[in-house]
Amino acid sequence: MCGLTGWVSYDRDLTLGGDTTEAMTRTLECRGPDDKGIWLSRHAALGHRRLSVIDLELGRQPMQVTPGDDAQPVLVYTGEVYNYLELKAELEGLGHAFRTSSDTEVVLHAYLEWGADFPERLNGMYAMAIWDPRSEELLLVRDRMGVKPLFYHPTADGVLFGSEAKAILAHPEAEAVVDAEGLAEIFAIVNTPGHAVFKGMHEVVPGTVVRFTRSGATTRTYWTLQAKPHTQDLDATIAHTRELLEDIVRRQLIADVKVGTLLSGGLDSSAVTALAAKALRDQGSDERIKAFSVDYKDHGKTFRDNGIWMDPDTPYAVDVAEHSGAEHVIVELENHHILDEDVRAAVLRAQDLPVSTGDMEHSLFHLCKALKERVTVALSGEAADEIFGGYNWFFDKEAVEGDTFPWYDAWRRLGGIATMREIGLWDRLGLDEYVKRRYTESLERVPKLPEDSPEEARMRELTWLNIWHWEKFLLDRKDRISMAASLEVRVPFTDHRLVEYVYNVPWAMKNFDGREKSLLRAAAAHVLPDSVLERKKSPYPSTQDTAYVTALRGKVAELLERESPVLKLVSRDGIRALLDRPLEEYAALGGPWGTRGVMERLVEFDAWAVRYGVRIEL
Repeated sequence: MCGLTGWVSYDRDLTLGGDTTEAMTRTLECRGPDDKGIWLSRHAALGHRRLSVIDLELGRQPMQVTPGDDAQPVLVYTGEVYNYLELKAELEGLGHAFRTSSDTEVVLHAYLEWGADFPERLNGMYAMAIWDPRSEELLLVRDRMGVKPLFYHPTADGVLFGSEAKAILAHPEAEAVVDAEGLAEIFAIVNTPGHAVFKGMHEVVPGTVVRFTRSGATTRTYWTLQAKPHTQDLDATIAHTRELLEDIVRRQLIADVKVGTLLSGGLDSSAVTALAAKALRDQGSDERIKAFSVDYKDHGKTFRDNGIWMDPDTPYAVDVAEHSGAEHVIVELENHHILDEDVRAAVLRAQDLPVSTGDMEHSLFHLCKALKERVTVALSGEAADEIFGGYNWFFDKEAVEGDTFPWYDAWRRLGGIATMREIGLWDRLGLDEYVKRRYTESLERVPKLPEDSPEEARMRELTWLNIWHWEKFLLDRKDRISMAASLEVRVPFTDHRLVEYVYNVPWAMKNFDGREKSLLRAAAAHVLPDSVLERKKSPYPSTQDTAYVTALRGKVAELLERESPVLKLVSRDGIRALLDRPLEEYAALGGPWGTRGVMERLVEFDAWAVRYGVRIEL
């Protein structure tokens, strides 16, 4: 994994822009601690930070086919292309010669051979920028599912771009300004693809190429989900899903550094871990996959079923490790770990935004730091719930029949929306109208078949909404926090072949036995213990210690002691009302959903607005 940044200016000489390019590149050091590179030309400047994963010696960037030939295209790239060996062989057959064994060079040659159409041939997670001096154009390319981030900010005479917003904000022409629509994105958990929150900044939409020339910018979509008839029976569908998963995990284990997994004990991460262990055995390797879990001290003794978190993770993770022969590492945390101000600052800095699931983000940072001590790459289970139908809202009649994003039903039931209304924040930002507009826009894009029954059409809608919006939130969180620890996380369930296939499996087949993710359970049954196969979904762990919530309330109270930016959105009386609520109302419920989630987000918003010097425009 790496970080990239740069700028294009058609009216200036950017060979004089080395200091600015260096400052932009420096912001991405955590994404690439192993190496750095800067390339300057008259109208384009590129910066790169490298986390060395494949071809540790020769894969340096920015990269040209012939180093020093500034008349040829130059590439800065982040991510991994998992079919690069097949592409390399094809390109060699077409006459291309390679000087490295890196996937980066394969991507560059693919551009030279197939032009702007080359992303359609890639299988992987990636974001990249290619400056072609022959035509004086810049291409920004992002992978199909948006695993790797890429932002841009048009200027009067060109564009600024970077893997993270902070790289763009390091340029003197970019300001940290957030208007009403940006605030709505922050607080409504809409996660609109392409929206970057900061005014004037955009995110490259997954599956698109953005092209900049002297005459302006154009965007081309090279991939999107399509609705297709599914003709296989259940047994064939299970078998094909299993074949895809095994091939995907095998490909994603390829690296010139140590690889591990994130293991929660849930179905998704357990399947990834067990399949990775199987792939190593099938290859004749004596190496045991390293699987890492997180837990809170004494969690097993003090755990309480609150309807969302129904049982602790650790016993299931232990079962998976023993069943698959994985080397298991448990990272145990206490309150002081997730309340540590340096950790909270690092997580905020990683995300560039105050979107917060509270202690879960801070514990994830600790987990990623622990992984980085032993491995450089880790496989994770994100995206399975979205494509296979794992969330409760897929099975809740009220959520299914609702007229909004399905997770809003959970948010409403657990009190988060009511709390935001009561303190005035929800109506102050007009979130009802904003959410409705984004929901309606998204439904218009849902791929369906004319022969779909009403039920099937609705389940396609819910799946699309989860993939297009909710999954974006989870992938963004995992990328930013893992990269803050200089750890590359790969996400097997985002392989576009699997997503395309499972999207078109009929809903009745996805939950053929009436349970969530029935298809995935069946496809992974050959590598998992019965305990995990029978377990009901449980979210990423969150602390239930009341001492944590007491400390959080203290942080909220501090907002009243100064002119916090939060007070531009919420009155002092609103914050006092929040503090007056009884502790037991929200002590056990972590995540973004309830009153505790609202408190977390106010604290995070304050810290973000202060540290980034955000100007709020309402």
